[in-house]
Amino acid sequence: MLNKVPLAEQRAGSGAPPGTRRRTWIGRELHHFRNNRELFLLSLPGLLYKLIFAYIPMIGLIIAFKNYRYDLGIFGSKWVGLDNFRYLFTTDTAWRITRNTVLYNTAYILVGTSAALLLAILMNEIKAKWSKFYQTALFLPHFLSWVLVGYVAYAFLNHSDGFINRTLESFGLNPVSWYQNAGPWPVILILVQLWKVVGFNTLIYFAGIIGINSEYYEAARIDGATKRQMAFKITIPLMAPIIIIMLILSIGNMFRGDFGLHYFIPNNSGFLYGSTDIIDTYVYRALREVGNVSMSAATGFYQSVVGLVLVLTANGIVRKIDSDNSLW
Repeated sequence: MLNKVPLAEQRAGSGAPPGTRRRTWIGRELHHFRNNRELFLLSLPGLLYKLIFAYIPMIGLIIAFKNYRYDLGIFGSKWVGLDNFRYLFTTDTAWRITRNTVLYNTAYILVGTSAALLLAILMNEIKAKWSKFYQTALFLPHFLSWVLVGYVAYAFLNHSDGFINRTLESFGLNPVSWYQNAGPWPVILILVQLWKVVGFNTLIYFAGIIGINSEYYEAARIDGATKRQMAFKITIPLMAPIIIIMLILSIGNMFRGDFGLHYFIPNNSGFLYGSTDIIDTYVYRALREVGNVSMSAATGFYQSVVGLVLVLTANGIVRKIDSDNSLW
């Protein structure tokens, strides 16, 4: 039968005074900091940016649980609990804006990922002389603001002088009132979003394809594989980690719509709210017309929490399937 050693004797016998382990951990961290102080100094602007614009503003999250008044301030306003969230979900348009936000983001993720991956594979087959030109042409729309893109869309869709209606009239067809007909707008928004965003994702996938060892393709050519077979058997499987990471990050924004796209491209037309309105545009109009800051804060808090849950869920599923491809 084993003799039990008193806890005091165990501590005395260990030879390590209380707190030594903690001091040792702090010492290791300080040593690590001293050895890499140049790298920490380089990262300091980014850390300050995150601290000032991402973490300090989190204090304002309590506005979501208060009846905020400008004269009383954040801490002096009355606490109302979950009333702001209840107001959001009891409105007549709650189902519509939630449905539109989720469906549009799902379409953007699926169509955007497929198109970007296809363009990246095609760019890999282009000669280096033309590759730079196509990279610039695809990436340029990423730098354009949605306000400018909205004017470009208006030049195409204007009822009287728009390019599309002029083309229809030249073929003897009747012009279409694009800003009064909600039917075509899901397709229009998907195409516009694809045109503006696909270049950025294409370059990410293209960089990943360039990093693939060329010996895989050389061996496949010797075996007589076609371009299509190499794309499906080599490129896409080896690109799976990057694709999965991009999908997980995109899923985190499932409940956070692109405000600029859904506000400026439909030109905030009331005829199109049924098919273009999302959570972000609805909250903006509510804030502008009613001035309810608390409800807007509650909506943003709700979107962030749901986005975090979606990211954790998606990463957990990926980790169960293949832990090597998960974010953590």
